[in-house]
Amino acid sequence: PNRAFAGGEYLKFDVNYLGVTAGEADLRVSDTVYRGRKCFSIEFTLRSKPFFDMFYKVQDRYNTVIDAQGLFPWHFEQHIREGSFRKDFTADFDQVKHLARTTEGAHPIPPYVQDMMSALYYSRSVEYGSYKEGQKMHLQNFYKASTYELDVRFRGRQTIEVEAGKFKCLVIEPLAREGGLFRSEGKLYVWLTDDERKMPVRVSTRIAIGSVDSELLEYRGINGPLESQIKGE
Repeated sequence: PNRAFAGGEYLKFDVNYLGVTAGEADLRVSDTVYRGRKCFSIEFTLRSKPFFDMFYKVQDRYNTVIDAQGLFPWHFEQHIREGSFRKDFTADFDQVKHLARTTEGAHPIPPYVQDMMSALYYSRSVEYGSYKEGQKMHLQNFYKASTYELDVRFRGRQTIEVEAGKFKCLVIEPLAREGGLFRSEGKLYVWLTDDERKMPVRVSTRIAIGSVDSELLEYRGINGPLESQIKGE
């Protein structure tokens, strides 16, 4: 059961590199129909601020189409524009014949394999109430031409304050060997609201030359009340 998100959800984040706001990111969920099934189209865009464009312009876009009932992906796109680097990658997932057809060939996949974006939204549907700190959830993540193990470790609870408000949060740590959004050079933590929405409000990771932190600036179209939000302080 998914009570976390629905079509119409919009989240906007700032992206801070070494304490400086270097860019902005958006996450949008739309209702769609794919292969005759009710689905969600989820788009992630990342763009650098005009000042940073002079040094290293970033305009990345990711899209996944996930099944509304099973929360597994049918289609994935990655369009990377970073400096002079360009990359476009698509994958169509045949979740019946267990085959991923990509721009780089066809590859076998296990049942209900995730992609780098659908894994985040699947994680939002999980009930963490019975999880003990350190407990892991096991997923499998397809990226490029292979399927990789993706464990999500529950790290406990924490109250944090961001531009969008103050929230009681669940903290999870994706542990990926490969996989784009979930791949980092060090620790990667995601703060989700501690309620049925499990809305992401902060992401913190290490990269080879520093740290990147993203915090929620604004949101709308949420699939119900945010009971974890602390107001009036």
